[in-house]
Amino acid sequence: MNVRDLGLDGVKEIVPARYGDARGYFSETYNHKRFVDAGIELDWIQDNHSFSAEKHVLRGLHFQTPPFAQDKLVRVVTGAVFDVAVDIRKGSPNFGRWTGVTLTAEAGNQILVPKGFAHGFLTLTPDVHVIYKVTAPYAPDNDRSIRYDDADIGIEWPLDGAVPQLSQKDEQAGSLQDTDTGFVYQG
Repeated sequence: MNVRDLGLDGVKEIVPARYGDARGYFSETYNHKRFVDAGIELDWIQDNHSFSAEKHVLRGLHFQTPPFAQDKLVRVVTGAVFDVAVDIRKGSPNFGRWTGVTLTAEAGNQILVPKGFAHGFLTLTPDVHVIYKVTAPYAPDNDRSIRYDDADIGIEWPLDGAVPQLSQKDEQAGSLQDTDTGFVYQG
């Protein structure tokens, strides 16, 4: 397993080893001991599966406020996405900064998005299946969204001039500056 820091506190790209032959491949997408050995010790309590039928579906930027904040381990099992994490911890030297990575089924890479970061992704192909682990259950009263196109964040989504498909919740999302995230940078 290879782990690469993506430049913001705790946001990492994880690439599990694959063992292949003429039939295909085998990969351990999660191994508790290997993650702990890499300094990632989290208590995963739920797996989620998201399907997007078309290219340019944009989901996010999502997060849950404390006490239901979630760490996320995200991977693509069919297709490809551009996946983004945004630091939403008030007082952080990286507040409002983002990092992104392309996740593909072919590469088998994953992104670790810690608590205190908003998460979103844009589908780069049709028929995309995204699977992710979380450390807290879904809590509707703590569920929040920030606009994907917030000018203060300035995410460079690879839309190539296309208009993204958004949920009603994401269309109505506010800016980061106008959102009480519930997170404060602890240093």
